[in-house]
Amino acid sequence: MSSSDNFDTIDQVLAALYARQPESKIEARLDPTKRLVDLMGSPQANYKIIHITGTNGKTSIARITERLLREHGLRTGRLTSPHLVKFNERIALDGEPVEDQRIIDAFQENLPLIDLVDQELELAGEAALTFFEVFTALAFHVFSDAPIDVLVLEVGIGGLWDATNVADADVAVFGSIALDHQKTLGETVEEIAETKAGIIKPGSIVVSNSQLASVEAILRRHAENDVFIGGGEFKFSDAEPDGFGTRFTVQAIFSEYPSVWMPIIGQHQAQNATTAIVAVEAFLGRSIADEVLRAALADAITPGRLQVVSKEPLVVLDGAHNPAGLESLREAMNWHFAAPKAIGVVGMVGDKDLVSSAQELAGVFEHLIITSVPGGRGIPASELEAVFTDQGVLVDEIDEDFWSAYSSAVKLGAETNRPVFVSGSLYLVGALLERLQDKDDGEE
Repeated sequence: MSSSDNFDTIDQVLAALYARQPESKIEARLDPTKRLVDLMGSPQANYKIIHITGTNGKTSIARITERLLREHGLRTGRLTSPHLVKFNERIALDGEPVEDQRIIDAFQENLPLIDLVDQELELAGEAALTFFEVFTALAFHVFSDAPIDVLVLEVGIGGLWDATNVADADVAVFGSIALDHQKTLGETVEEIAETKAGIIKPGSIVVSNSQLASVEAILRRHAENDVFIGGGEFKFSDAEPDGFGTRFTVQAIFSEYPSVWMPIIGQHQAQNATTAIVAVEAFLGRSIADEVLRAALADAITPGRLQVVSKEPLVVLDGAHNPAGLESLREAMNWHFAAPKAIGVVGMVGDKDLVSSAQELAGVFEHLIITSVPGGRGIPASELEAVFTDQGVLVDEIDEDFWSAYSSAVKLGAETNRPVFVSGSLYLVGALLERLQDKDDGEE
């Protein structure tokens, strides 16, 4: 790739980005991204940063945080990954995916700098800039050009050496920390927490979901500023299902917010929303006006996270992809849907803890269909079925084609009046959402 190549369309730009080392193959380093953004003029320094990490809940916290900030009249950016349907979802301005042209312009303008860093890395015997390193730097450029007031920034993986960590957090936010990506982040929750705590900078205010005592101690040790951790400095209570949403009360830093409602399902999402509310309070340095909070929460969405895509039959898509996430799914099914006799469609990627994931789903579904996640990372349905069976999970059907598996489940759900839950991977959920969107648009 060179600056003499033509990159006039979003497809050409994305092809160039995807040709790089994929985000599933991590380079545990920060210097190349720092070198690139320094050459770009440090665009990430031109706005405030709320930086979010954790094992589960990052994107939900990011979306709710951004929606609350926007209701205050601030111009917002939001950087999340992966996308579900369209790449532009990753880079949002004022809550909406950016236009293709903004990405094209950023790529064209910075391609000579990208090439320069690639050449420097080659001379040093190191791998070229990865997809995620280039994507992150380009997103910072887009947000600087917009311009924005505040960026809600989701970590890719980990924290300390994640490409997003070239930005300095005004507020460092932690979703629940559990085991995931152990080969990269560490074999224990405490090792993982140490890596994730790397987003805490000298001036950062720290806000976190409730954590294990050992994890909480790590976060407090890394912090030099105020620390607010769920269950201690703030909490939520009285959470209950309310229609296709959740009602709960928040005791935050500056105020109590009684009986607020959001169209998002799950008691764990009440915790995520509470953390988002406290993060915004910490960022603003004051309480949130009641009408502002209620309006923002009522409009908050978290696609692919316990997302209801049909009510008759009930069909819920949830991108839970590790044991802790699947535990939250199981608990939400009991808590919100009264432990229904449900039909499950499950597909996973191969680099996850398949054994523990299978154990979390034991006895959850009355009828279970195992399928394959599209793309190179998905584990074949037959292999996943073998893992589930070895863990004593009864598998009723195997269907390698995800759309066929989904269609069969929905048909069976309609015939037997049973709900359908699809889970195991955000990539599976994204592929289904794309097909459903195409179907709604009249395509076959």
